[in-house]
Amino acid sequence: MSNFADLPSMLAFHACYVSFQQLQAIHTYFGSLENALNSSPSDWQNRELLSAKQVNDLLSDECKIRVDEALEWAEKDNQAWLPIGSTSFPQPLKEITDPPILLGVRGNVELLSDPQVAIVGSRHASKQGMETAKDFARFLSQQGLGITSGLALGIDTAAHQGGLQGMGKTVAVVATGLDRIYPASNQGLGHQIVEEGVMISEFVLGTKPLNYNFPKRNRIISGLSLGTLVVEAALKSGSLITARTALEQGREVFAVPGSIHNPQAKGCHQLIKQGAKLVESGQDVLEELSANLQYRLDLQTTQELPGLVTQPNNQSKSALLNSIGYEPTSLDELVVLTKQPVSSLQGELMLLELAGEIEAMSAARWRRIK
Repeated sequence: MSNFADLPSMLAFHACYVSFQQLQAIHTYFGSLENALNSSPSDWQNRELLSAKQVNDLLSDECKIRVDEALEWAEKDNQAWLPIGSTSFPQPLKEITDPPILLGVRGNVELLSDPQVAIVGSRHASKQGMETAKDFARFLSQQGLGITSGLALGIDTAAHQGGLQGMGKTVAVVATGLDRIYPASNQGLGHQIVEEGVMISEFVLGTKPLNYNFPKRNRIISGLSLGTLVVEAALKSGSLITARTALEQGREVFAVPGSIHNPQAKGCHQLIKQGAKLVESGQDVLEELSANLQYRLDLQTTQELPGLVTQPNNQSKSALLNSIGYEPTSLDELVVLTKQPVSSLQGELMLLELAGEIEAMSAARWRRIK
């Protein structure tokens, strides 16, 4: 995908709503994206690589203007574009069948590389549902997992709020351009996420909150995550679309049961009947994901240090355990003692907790219990 890291070229195809499958076909035919952009309209005729409108838009002066505007937008602090060929593009998203070719990012790009759990649910959630979502999100974020959701009202809002209270923070995947925050009532939360977490979108700047963009956005929420947790969802709910997409992507699906008299719980009950894992606490989710977390951490270590196998990772976990005493030890202290980056420590701390070696405490602190 090295050719897919050419940002100006990728922005041009992005501005014309080119899919990943179309991009691959274009690269195969022309040899490079730059060659495709420098080709004449006749070179595109009868190739069935793009629609006639896409070709006209791609070769137009308007497309060049939009690319320049996008590049100018990315010059501002904490704003960037991640083409799919970029090393910073989240690996889990590269693995789905229809990945976005480009992501706009506002906030901390590094959070996209951390293991994540999606928490989604009803926009019309009950007070109890909101509290449940926030509690799950807070607990999982305190263990170092990023909390991914869609910035909608209801459960999404509670998930982001809980995620911001832990060290894993939160990822907001929006269905508009990143030059706006929708809904307007979440403006304050959106700005907090940009400051402390990260907000992403596959849509071009200026994109309005159109209905058909939300289901498309949902595949990114599930695709980024190790698993998707549904907290309150009616039988006809966008959250069930996200859960179904997660299953298609080979991700875990969890559901929180509710009262049989609550219509907002019926979607969760249906998911459980269909095989979703019933969970009653964040610990339940963490335990179900432990094997997948280990795989991701080993994969990340191997990618960062080619030729390295799992033994050095085991050694680093031993070094981490030796750095944690029976009195609470903070994350900042562990960074200094182990000389490891926060992203590595978060995953290893989760595994040590699952193994019963350490106990998580408040304010991102841990203590040894064995």
